Amino acid sequence: MREDFALGAPLPATPGRCADLFHEIRELRLAMEKECAKVAARENEIREHIINTLAASDDTGASGLRYRAQIVTKAKPRVEDWNAFCEWLATSKRFDCIQRRTSDKAVMELIEAGEPPPGVERMTVKDVSITKI
Repeated sequence: MREDFALGAPLPATPGRCADLFHEIRELRLAMEKECAKVAARENEIREHIINTLAASDDTGASGLRYRAQIVTKAKPRVEDWNAFCEWLATSKRFDCIQRRTSDKAVMELIEAGEPPPGVERMTVKDVSITKI
């Protein structure tokens, strides 16, 4: 990897050159994410094959030269009726059962319509727009 791509490396002297470097690094990250997505897809394909193959046999697992695979099961929750679940949340106040994150689009629509949910305010964040010249 290029030395100027390393975290903490000196930044270019001007904002314009920083824009160039920013774009190069973003393009590298996006390319790497595409490659990672391909690797993850292959990983998932192999996982599913192992599960299907072992499930269809009487074996409890299989060993290669360095690793052993076996099917493990674990219980996970799955909401089947979101309306019922949300009603229960509202009455029981068991908000520890959900993750603390809003749907930005839906909440911003309410804020922009002049109906912000209680306890929510609009905030402005800064970002950078990079366009080719």
